[in-house]
Amino acid sequence: MRKVLLFGAGKSATILIDYLLRNAERERWELTVVDANPEPARQKIGSSPFGKAIAFDINNATERNRLISNADIVISLLPPSLHSLVAKSCIANSKNLLTASYVDDDMRNMKKDIEEKGLLFLCEMGLDPGIDHMSAKKIIDKIHEENGRVVSFRSHCGGLVAPESDNNPWHYKISWNPRNILMAGKDGARYKENGKVIKIAYEDLFHPDRLVGIPDPDIGFLSWYPNRDSLGYIDTYSLHEAETFIRTTLRHPDFMIGWKNIVDLKLTDEKPLYQTDGKSLMHFFKEHMEKNGFSEWLQQKLTRRLGQAKDMIENLMKIIKAENEAKQMGEEIPESFMAANKKGDIETIHLDDIKSRAAEHLAYKMHEANLILKQLLFLGMDDETTLINKGLCSAADVMQLVLEKKLALQPQDKDMIIMLHEIEYETQREKSKIKSSLIVKGDDAIHTAMAKTVGLPLGIAARLVLNGKIGLKGLHIPVQKEIYNPVLEELEDFEIKFLEKTELINDL
Repeated sequence: MRKVLLFGAGKSATILIDYLLRNAERERWELTVVDANPEPARQKIGSSPFGKAIAFDINNATERNRLISNADIVISLLPPSLHSLVAKSCIANSKNLLTASYVDDDMRNMKKDIEEKGLLFLCEMGLDPGIDHMSAKKIIDKIHEENGRVVSFRSHCGGLVAPESDNNPWHYKISWNPRNILMAGKDGARYKENGKVIKIAYEDLFHPDRLVGIPDPDIGFLSWYPNRDSLGYIDTYSLHEAETFIRTTLRHPDFMIGWKNIVDLKLTDEKPLYQTDGKSLMHFFKEHMEKNGFSEWLQQKLTRRLGQAKDMIENLMKIIKAENEAKQMGEEIPESFMAANKKGDIETIHLDDIKSRAAEHLAYKMHEANLILKQLLFLGMDDETTLINKGLCSAADVMQLVLEKKLALQPQDKDMIIMLHEIEYETQREKSKIKSSLIVKGDDAIHTAMAKTVGLPLGIAARLVLNGKIGLKGLHIPVQKEIYNPVLEELEDFEIKFLEKTELINDL
């Protein structure tokens, strides 16, 4: 029996464990799942004779090395900060390692040792990063093979709540690590747009007006914010010719509005300032808000938005009044007129369009003003019953508890994964745009779309490595055909399949 060792039995491990156990008899595998708390692992393994769950302290080097030395392949779904412990033991015991996490500096510093031992460390083998790399690189490689030139590359991905389970003012529920959600964007973002490197600070990251259309009528438009460092993948994707290169995270526009408020109110601050034993969420919010000038902040927010709404109403009324006066005077009212747009181009402006846009903008500002308090109240600003009891901790620590309590997937809730690549490219004859989209829904709060799309690529890759189908050595992420072709092909068996549409932009 070949031994598969998995570290971590959290939210993303469910479908991976199912896959490994389902293939265990045919492939002659024995699965060992290690977690600080073995109960989730036991529940996921169930009655399978091919799996077992054990618990131990990952910092125990002796036990860690014993387990790894007995394995044929190691998979880590531990928090990224703990991967280096597993990685060092894999090198010491000459074992291949798979992870779904980004390659960090610790892992890069092991590159030489990995190569010298003739091992494969395959990282970023989940959803994002993972499926995004494989699906994008497959398209890019095909364009390059046909002597095309990529002009613009935009890749969007988000873990969201499915429309049928969307019933809170955040339009969001947690299907993965809540700490990662809380800390997202802390380092700001860098990307390339129209040939220029753009840098955005954390405070300016969450903006509802950056929109992208999703090819599903039940979803419509979503907002996006740029990932921390898109530029690092220009080399990886061989896209130095691209004038625009950006990787993003998708969220509902209302989430963006709310999270911007969370950041502004310093609720993601990591300084341990609050003694929380015996304190309710309402008590914490009251203490934090008083300390950070919530009343002034709220008044400023509402005054600005309602002031904008008031100005919009006044302008709209002026247009209507002018129309009525013209009618009374018997004057002919023009249906449209010519004006310069933001780019300086002359275009036809229809009067009805102006009124329609004004009404939409007015409704949006009123909605935004109403949303501020609705979202904060949903998170527990008036909750006297939920006690924190975490000792001395930071606002971010409390907010993690808040997210876990208030934005949890309920048992029958469904999450949703959306990925969209927008790639513009040129050949000698024409310029075209490819839109490649993936939408995956979970079955319930355990068998989530997130668990499917993170776990299955790892499981498939483990099988391919164990069976000698992937012969690469060294430190890699999945951008080679040897990896992405068989993995993407098998993912289609699980209805994880991209829909691709190409449209001609213009002849060259």
